[in-house]
Amino acid sequence: MAPGSALQAAREAMRLADLDPARAIPFAALVVRDAAGDAAAQALAEQAWGYALFQTGQVAEAVRHLRRAVRLGAGKAAAESRMKLAFALGQQGRVASALREVDLAVPLLGARARGQRAVILYHLGRLDEAFADYQTAERTLRRGGDQLALQRILVNRGILQAERQNFAAAVQDLREAERLARALGRDLVVGIIAENLGFVEGRRGDVPAALAHLDRAEEIIGRHGGQLAPVLQDRAELLLSVGLVGEAREHASQAVAAYRAEGRQLKVPETRLLLADAALLASDWAAAGQHARAALAQFVRQGRAHHAALARATVLRAALRAGKPCRISDPEALVTALRGHPAAVVEAHLDLALLAERRRQSTRVAEHLTIAREARKSGPAALRARGWYAEALLLEDAEPRAAAAAARRGLRVLDENHAALGASDLRAHSAMHRASLACLGLRVALKAGKPMDVFEWAERGRASRFLPRSVRPPDDPELASLLPLLRATVLELESSPTPKLRHRQVELERQIKNRSRLLRATGGGPADPVRPSELDLGDRVLVQYIEIDGTLLALRLADGRLDLRTVGPVREVGDLLDRVPFALRHLAKRPRPEISRLLRSTAAQLDSLLLPRDDRPLVVVPTGVLHDVPWSTLPSCQGKPVVVAPSATLWHTAANRPARARTFAVASGPGLPGAEAEAAAVADIHQTANPAEATVDDVLKALGTAGTVHLAAHGRLNPDNPLFSALSLHDGPLLVHDVQRLDQVPETVIMAACDVGRSVVVSGNELLGLAATFLERGTSQLIASVVPVPDAATKELMIAVHRRLRDEVPPAQALAEAQHELGEPNGFVCVGA
Repeated sequence: MAPGSALQAAREAMRLADLDPARAIPFAALVVRDAAGDAAAQALAEQAWGYALFQTGQVAEAVRHLRRAVRLGAGKAAAESRMKLAFALGQQGRVASALREVDLAVPLLGARARGQRAVILYHLGRLDEAFADYQTAERTLRRGGDQLALQRILVNRGILQAERQNFAAAVQDLREAERLARALGRDLVVGIIAENLGFVEGRRGDVPAALAHLDRAEEIIGRHGGQLAPVLQDRAELLLSVGLVGEAREHASQAVAAYRAEGRQLKVPETRLLLADAALLASDWAAAGQHARAALAQFVRQGRAHHAALARATVLRAALRAGKPCRISDPEALVTALRGHPAAVVEAHLDLALLAERRRQSTRVAEHLTIAREARKSGPAALRARGWYAEALLLEDAEPRAAAAAARRGLRVLDENHAALGASDLRAHSAMHRASLACLGLRVALKAGKPMDVFEWAERGRASRFLPRSVRPPDDPELASLLPLLRATVLELESSPTPKLRHRQVELERQIKNRSRLLRATGGGPADPVRPSELDLGDRVLVQYIEIDGTLLALRLADGRLDLRTVGPVREVGDLLDRVPFALRHLAKRPRPEISRLLRSTAAQLDSLLLPRDDRPLVVVPTGVLHDVPWSTLPSCQGKPVVVAPSATLWHTAANRPARARTFAVASGPGLPGAEAEAAAVADIHQTANPAEATVDDVLKALGTAGTVHLAAHGRLNPDNPLFSALSLHDGPLLVHDVQRLDQVPETVIMAACDVGRSVVVSGNELLGLAATFLERGTSQLIASVVPVPDAATKELMIAVHRRLRDEVPPAQALAEAQHELGEPNGFVCVGA
């Protein structure tokens, strides 16, 4: 190859390395081979080869070729290679070596190398020095008109600005960088910038915007063969911010594996810290400590003191939560090392305050909380809420009323931020971050011994139930188009199960879940809980259960009087409750005297523990393990109307809705021998139509128009993915997502189906599932079973219920009378009002 043509080919390889790294690798290898004897061409081709390898995640190989490029090159050419080598070494975690290489390039390359040096300083946690280098480099590059180098500077400065919570400045930098990247034809970089925009919006707390950016990044980066590990890492951090621990852990684990496979050791300990955070949220203190200690060791080896401090703070947090001895020799040094990460600083002060409290160092407690409470004044919602939590802790003993007010402020900050989330799973899981504030408020109320205050805080602990009007995601054409595809796939899978169809179902569910999370809610917002004086109970008795520190408490409201009592250890009640569904399932299959005795004995014990001695109708507001109690099996509830409400506020709202026109609709699904006969009998009672082979569209039309709807179909609660809980109809499943899209839901819904009365309980008292969705959307009464029920036993019960509904008996009373008339224990409950 002629000298001139070899150099030209090497330049083309360099251009390709930036735009299409996968194509650049074989081309650069060819140029290196053919340019033997031309050191300049070989140096540039080796640089292109190394850079392309780095872009595609082959970091160790990239370092080898970039070192060769440095040796072969001279002057600025060698400096260019050093700059790229520095970045690759940094990604390997060899940060000190990276800094030495880039320092050698600065005299020859000036602003461009200074910008690269800033990236390394950023990873070392020297944020002020990094920012100063970015500022200097940007001014020089703008004067010189180097658009490519400027674009790179803006991306990296944008990330640093986000770390400092200068979110508007971060977005401004990244948007300008995106415009430059498009103009330069750098399509892969457009995807990387989208990933960074997702990171920024996630830190700011705008979850739908962050998810949209990350989805766009994944599509673009994947299309160009780039590295997806950063997208996985950012998505894991984002999902943790809304309490989706399981999904966050999965994404973080995938990111760790990808970084290791690519040789990017720099990012491995950062992602292991995410795994530690996920374990903390899951109360797995041992795993949290293990991940944090492993990250700490890697950060120390990499010479990253700032990140090592983050890991030490997490190790401390895990030890504190586990109740283990904590040794920290220099708390001030720890906090100083965290400077630049406001959230980490606040959490460290909260942890150090807890440690000082255990050591009875009251002055130190106050010092740490005083600093932490400053966060309430500005920043993302999650950070401000933690500041209010610190304020409440500071005031808890001396000024309990002020402490409760601070906790209310913190809850309102979180609720206002989360009210815009269109996906109910995001809203429910995000309530995890309310727990500490709600628990503090409850603790203050219990210390004061005022049942009215205890009632308020018990209600505040039931976050999403306070929406003053129903919240729904906006109608979305893409989501609407995916649901029929999933239905058709499930139907085909039932008749001809194959791995290919199962994979298609999983992929469609993933697309539906991801799409729903991009949507923002319309309507709704935080509201204050109902007060006991506002509840028009009539002759009813309301019993509200509270769980705190492993103990179950009960508030009883009747005749305007509110009483508080201790029920007992949660574990004891939970052990008893486990026996009830076991007994009901066995009795339904094959009645045996010993199982009947077990059920009667267990029900009697639960009755004496849980319920007051009172013959009046009950409104039960459960907590945790009590959400799935089949109350009609308890002796004092037999024949007595019992309404189960997720919160007193929801009961009050539902009970005061204007009555709807008494119109009825009936439908049945396939696969249940008695469903058609049951539906026909119910339709005959109300003299209404009973569509043959009802489809999802038939049922959705009925749900959107009728006042009362009876559905006799096979039901399925999906505990791992509750928004895909479903009723089986003739053209496939009717899903939670279908119900969420309705403009109107029935006043009364009766689901004669196994298990769909149950909900998945998350974050203490947040509910997800089909029944929970009907209630959230505005259904006032829902009758369904919280345990599997045999098809044959359901028909007679439903007929007895509907005869009473026809005679205008209220749903809870109709169910109680029907259950008493038949005399057989079952799992049906009336939820709502």
